[in-house]
Amino acid sequence: MKVGFIGLGTMGAFMAANIQKAGHALVIHDIRREAGANRLAAGAVWADSPKAVAEQCEVIFTSLPGPKEVEPVVFGPEGILAGVQKGAAYFDLSTNSQALVRRFAEALAEKGAFGFDAPVSGGPKGAESGKLAIWVGGDKAVFDKHKPLLDSFGDQAAHIGPTGTATVAKLVHNMAGYAIQTAMAEVFSMGVKAGMDPLDLWKAIRQGSLGRRRTFDRVTDQFLIDKYDPPAFSLKLAHKDVTLAVQMGRDLGVPMRFCNLTLEEMNEAMNRGWEALDSRVPMKLQLERAGVSIACDPAAVQAVLDADKAK
Repeated sequence: MKVGFIGLGTMGAFMAANIQKAGHALVIHDIRREAGANRLAAGAVWADSPKAVAEQCEVIFTSLPGPKEVEPVVFGPEGILAGVQKGAAYFDLSTNSQALVRRFAEALAEKGAFGFDAPVSGGPKGAESGKLAIWVGGDKAVFDKHKPLLDSFGDQAAHIGPTGTATVAKLVHNMAGYAIQTAMAEVFSMGVKAGMDPLDLWKAIRQGSLGRRRTFDRVTDQFLIDKYDPPAFSLKLAHKDVTLAVQMGRDLGVPMRFCNLTLEEMNEAMNRGWEALDSRVPMKLQLERAGVSIACDPAAVQAVLDADKAK
């Protein structure tokens, strides 16, 4: 398969290398020709524009910083749309905006081609080793056709749903990570200021229930299935723990914005009369504010967990 790859930065260079190692003919483009030197030395063909890449290839990948870089690469006078072949597939591996990926998918469809949002997760090390999640939104049959190619540079290529859904998954994943990171900085600073060695603190807490379970699996028992009774750990007891932690931070003079907000959410939930329900019940307050409901089939949730265990 002749594969086009545009954007040979840190992530793109590794992904393009793995595609090439899998035996595919590679046509490359970057704003800096020197970025493609290793791929050219390995037999890739240089194209002077995204249009030239699209004219030669049945499948095209872009790995770019974000929407402002993707826009001209797709829609510019020398962009992908200007040269795309009928039946071609374009996968944008960038972290993009939902509005832009839907727009380029519609524009490609008018030319008989297929557009996919396909953001990746795994960082440079994952890109180099091929241990990447690739979340893909778009036509399922076309995805299935190209999955072996996606598997050449990612070990977790998955079809998420229609165009735009993969972008949602990537943004939710990344935002959750940075929010957790901020909360972790708060509580670690409190623990160290309270007198603990940071290494000893880390060694201790990673053996707790939070440390032993995958981050996103923590929403399966109550939040995803909308079942907070009987509680695994009651809100009343969790409220006591958070109150103690926030008070410790206050005594030590440690700013704890996220933790104080967490206590306020718990206070509101307690005032609803939810103290005997599970400690995750304050999450329902955000669902109310957002105007959405979540109540997944428990059997379907368990099937996902069981599939992971079987791997």
